[in-house]
Amino acid sequence: MSKPAYKRILLKLSGEILAGGRGYGIDPAITSEICNKIKIVLDMGIEVGIVIGGGNIFRGISAAANGMDRVAGDYLGMMATIMNSVALQSALENLDCDTRVMSALSITQLAEPYIRRRATRHLEKGRVVVFAGGTGNPYFTTDTAAVHRAIEINADVVIKGTKVDGVYTDDPMTNSDATRYDSLSYKEVIEKELRVMDLTAVTLCKENKLPIIVFDISSKTGLVDIVNSISVGTTVS
Repeated sequence: MSKPAYKRILLKLSGEILAGGRGYGIDPAITSEICNKIKIVLDMGIEVGIVIGGGNIFRGISAAANGMDRVAGDYLGMMATIMNSVALQSALENLDCDTRVMSALSITQLAEPYIRRRATRHLEKGRVVVFAGGTGNPYFTTDTAAVHRAIEINADVVIKGTKVDGVYTDDPMTNSDATRYDSLSYKEVIEKELRVMDLTAVTLCKENKLPIIVFDISSKTGLVDIVNSISVGTTVS
């Protein structure tokens, strides 16, 4: 078997993925399916950090549009990421994957406080670390939180699992003529304002030369293929 391309990865998942066909909440079957894919990668000896959004439970921006204060909405969104992170932890531990949730918000009954050195130590011991609570600050997305954590733990790559199989010229759900990019530069993403991640996250990746791979998390072997250097989705570097 060939040696995996990466030693340590940061997997970014949107909260909506956990909702499955329901559109909201957490679907245990979908959660278990995702965790099985993570376990395969973990069993290959790869260190795995995870950041998951909270859009399936609460989305701060939409709440702000309905009159709620943006800061309050964002903090509710951060708490939603903690709920999703604990659900992931439970599903992973059902598969005998030792998992720690580390939160940027203090919630000691459910998660450890985020401390960089402790997180790195967990990863070195083969534990999955789920980074919850975003950056702990409003106005920053979980995309930015994912890149921030990836840089802090010296991850080799940010892998973003989405509902589509890469980055397109337009929304493939609404435009059948949209075409997929196999690869992009950071500059192209920023100039074309492509929906890879928010611009703050992409700029952080550019400054730290951290590659991003966007793929369809529902694909059976996509995550394993990526860590085995098989071209999947769209690579931004």
